[in-house]
Amino acid sequence: MKKQGKRKIGILLLAMVMIAALLVTGCGKSPAPAEKAPAKADKVKVAFVYVGPVGDAGWSTAHDQGRKYLEKEMPNVETTYVESVPEGADAERVLTELAMKGNKIIFATSFGYMDYVQKVAQKFPDVTFLHCSGFKTANNVGTYFGRMYQARYLSGIAAGKQTQSNTIGYVAAFPIPEVIRGINAFTLGAQSVNPDVKVKVVWSNTWYNPATEKDAAKSLLDAGADVIAMHQDTPAPMQAAEEKGKFAVSYNSDMRSFAPKAVLTGPVWNWGPYYVKTVKAVLDKSWKSEQYWGSMAENIVDLGPYGPMVAEDTKTLIAKKKDEISKGSWDVFTGPIKDQQGSVKVESGQKMSDKDMLEFNWFVQGVEGTIAK
Repeated sequence: MKKQGKRKIGILLLAMVMIAALLVTGCGKSPAPAEKAPAKADKVKVAFVYVGPVGDAGWSTAHDQGRKYLEKEMPNVETTYVESVPEGADAERVLTELAMKGNKIIFATSFGYMDYVQKVAQKFPDVTFLHCSGFKTANNVGTYFGRMYQARYLSGIAAGKQTQSNTIGYVAAFPIPEVIRGINAFTLGAQSVNPDVKVKVVWSNTWYNPATEKDAAKSLLDAGADVIAMHQDTPAPMQAAEEKGKFAVSYNSDMRSFAPKAVLTGPVWNWGPYYVKTVKAVLDKSWKSEQYWGSMAENIVDLGPYGPMVAEDTKTLIAKKKDEISKGSWDVFTGPIKDQQGSVKVESGQKMSDKDMLEFNWFVQGVEGTIAK
């Protein structure tokens, strides 16, 4: 009887084990294989090419601020950049390498890259190229820029109100339409509050060369200028003005920290929102090649913060004009406008067309300098 009792107990235990096994395996079915974790979505690669170093405090810094904004606003985007790329054959090499590395969108941020962008874009039709400040497009190439002349005009008001000598110096990079347009807008702004103002121009033939640009500013200060403006990528001209106890109008980004006793204000760029909008359009396939020229109303250009030396009445004048520009009730190149020789180039009540502004090759009356042909 003992043996039969042990046997019954053994059978009972075996049955319990089998029941437990059935419960674990889902009534005798084999366990389903473990599901693999979903693969992490690859980020979209976007590249930027800069003509100067990202720490230039000017043009390239402003674009790099836009790149960082893009990454912050679009976590699915991975950006990279190449800095200090000359406007020559090396640009073609850099653009080609970036396209080969899988970048789906490439922003080339200097005028001199134009022909190289066109050449590389033909080889990579599935890559979208955006060229800043140029005028050549293709199916996969668009151009973009901002109406910086609007902010230039406002900064001219600040300079025209500040000068005592009625001589303002302007350190300019290269005699291309973008730079000429800025000089003219600045001059018109200064003359709107001070008709006696003269703007002396010195060409540096550089975008980023602190020593050369500082020397150019010094030559203008020695010639009687008591305010220095510029179209450069470094704060060197601002520092030259401060060393002489004079004033300055900066460019690209807020440069007050480099010459706090000199900088009145300065036109600034705000590229971030444009970069986000453009990348989104490319990704959702709504992007089309265009020549984008954003205005102050779109906040792509603006006037930077004021230095403490700028009077309240000057700020009021600027605010009023900024409102007119932003609302579209008035724009900078509205006639009558005369050239250096006194010939009327824009009739009273007329506005220059975008085409004419993009091809600017003459100075307005009041500018002292020549345009190299």
